[in-house]
Amino acid sequence: MAILSKIRERSMALILVIGLALFAFVLDPSSIQDFFNSTKVNTVGEVGGEVISRKDFSEALEAYKAQVGNGLTDMQASKIVWDNLVREKIYKTQLSAAGISVGENDVWSALLENQSVKTNPQFLNAAGLFDENKLKEFLALAKSDDPATWTAWSNFMGQLKTGLETTTYNNLITAGVGASLKEGELQYLTDNTKITSQYVYVPYSSVADSLVTVTKSEIETYIKANPSSFKVEASTDIKYVKFDIIATQADANAIEKELGNLLNDKDGVKGFKNTDNDSEFFADNDSDLALTNGYDFKNTVSPIIAEQVFKGKKGDVFGPYKDRGYFKISKINEVVQIPDSVKGAHILIPFIGSLSAGPDTKKTEAQAKKSADSIFKLVRRNKTKFATIADELNNDVTKDKGGDIGWITKDIAFSENFDKDFADYLFFTKKGTVKVIKSRFGYQVIRIDESKNKQQAVNLVTYGRSIVASEATENTVFQNAQTFALALSNGTKFDDAVKEKGLTAQSALTLKMLDETVPGIGNERNIVSWSHKKENEIGAYQTFDINGGHVVAVITNKTFKGLMSAARATNIVRPILMSQKKAAIINKSMVGSTLVAIAKATKQTVGDASAITMQSPIITAVGFEPKVVGAMYSAKENKLFNNVEGAKGVFAFVVSKREAPIALPNYDSYRNRIASTRKGQTGLIYNAIKEAAEIEDNRGAFYGIE
Repeated sequence: MAILSKIRERSMALILVIGLALFAFVLDPSSIQDFFNSTKVNTVGEVGGEVISRKDFSEALEAYKAQVGNGLTDMQASKIVWDNLVREKIYKTQLSAAGISVGENDVWSALLENQSVKTNPQFLNAAGLFDENKLKEFLALAKSDDPATWTAWSNFMGQLKTGLETTTYNNLITAGVGASLKEGELQYLTDNTKITSQYVYVPYSSVADSLVTVTKSEIETYIKANPSSFKVEASTDIKYVKFDIIATQADANAIEKELGNLLNDKDGVKGFKNTDNDSEFFADNDSDLALTNGYDFKNTVSPIIAEQVFKGKKGDVFGPYKDRGYFKISKINEVVQIPDSVKGAHILIPFIGSLSAGPDTKKTEAQAKKSADSIFKLVRRNKTKFATIADELNNDVTKDKGGDIGWITKDIAFSENFDKDFADYLFFTKKGTVKVIKSRFGYQVIRIDESKNKQQAVNLVTYGRSIVASEATENTVFQNAQTFALALSNGTKFDDAVKEKGLTAQSALTLKMLDETVPGIGNERNIVSWSHKKENEIGAYQTFDINGGHVVAVITNKTFKGLMSAARATNIVRPILMSQKKAAIINKSMVGSTLVAIAKATKQTVGDASAITMQSPIITAVGFEPKVVGAMYSAKENKLFNNVEGAKGVFAFVVSKREAPIALPNYDSYRNRIASTRKGQTGLIYNAIKEAAEIEDNRGAFYGIE
């Protein structure tokens, strides 16, 4: 009755709420959920109670993508932007708590000191000096007339502000994390004090595993007692079968036959052997290899045909032959003798429209040619004058080098980015020759100074087709994938279907919500997204088209955000609990008031360890035992310590001598080392603050998963 009474009291409010919700539902059925969950829908996450909205995240993500271009995937960019926003909010919170703010004047000062801004030609005066007023005018115009430019600059200034906040906070922290001379002295003593002791060591391996049982509940208890070590993100496990589209032998035979048919003339159309236009032939016959016009030495020709080619002559044809995923046919267009590299110098005279022309270029092509001819007469027999004029006129990297272009290799000269006329002159001209040539850079007066390793080369034209699956093969592979998926839809278990059809299944474990790579498949974000959607439970399966084939995947496990399950943690926790339980058994056996008595009781021997230090905590005949050495360092001399549990077993020991190092005149170097280490740990400080902050990451919802 009390509940009914409360409902009556609030009836009008309820009617209003329900009415608004229903009205929204009429307009858009999906909006009824948004009506009651609008905060979550519009939020990508929270940091210490401060919201990161969908709008802010989207804008930051788009700005970052625009800044870095296509160098990152969506998920990589998403992670960086999320981390940056979290960092920004954490530092702002810390600075606010300290009563410190980064204002507009601070950002403006940072902008004025930024090197990319200070050296930008737009903001330099007639004397070539930075002019703050030019920057102000530029920003004012951008704000009023150019929204895109203003947005870019606003984002840049936002980044400067974030950087200032980070630097300010880190400077505040590092200002208070120095070290004293006493700390330096203590560090020196800790690192260099030598310990001599006798010990009895009973390894955990001396207790048979069969004597110790670790239960699931014990593993769960350990996980709950050490939650920070077992936090996990939401993840999924899948199994999948790949159906790769691979060319069959029949496909390869058909491609080889097709290339064979292209060699000779057919129906009045010239074949590869007789064509006088290789470029046209490549285009008409859809070559999968680009036409190259360079020269090959024997070591750069496919070894399959190299011997034949370098015994051949112009016009000889080779193939079809199989080479690195292609069937190829090759033809010798030219046999020459050329060096593998040439050294020379040039004087460059650009003209309007040439590649080397600049804003100050005034010469027409005819004027540049006239200038080049005049210069040629002056320098053709005078290297000194050549160098002087080159340094006066050249506007490329050879300026102030006497026009020296250095050593140019054959492969660079005959690449697509090099001028063909320039390359031909360099490699087919005798040493000492000076000549005027026209290239796409302008007119050049070129001198050949040296060449080396002259040898036989061929201009070899190679047409190729990729060895890829035919349409019939693609259809067969698709049918195989569909048949396998059909078996699953008819109730056959995934593993049984794999076995029945003689296939091979693979597993991909712990796929996180924002992963995009599936082990064994590659970048397949859609598979990860599918496996994380709530409606797809364990046992759900789906077929995916991937690059080069198809995949049928099934979800085998879902791990929810929180603590690791006992099953997952077993491999980590079981050895720890086994050692603890073995230690308890060993401890009971380590009886006696002396090391000799304990050794006799445990059927072990008394060992000697000398010159042990905390810097190198290694016990003779045992190995790395920092916990035990730490206990020895603090132990009173000549006193028995028993049941000390280490990494590899249980110890009893007596420290017989502790030898302090020679005192130093001062401990400034140790103090500085400690201070430097502390000041360099701002990342650890940030991580500690981040760990303490309450961070909620809802990016899964942003990407339509949750």
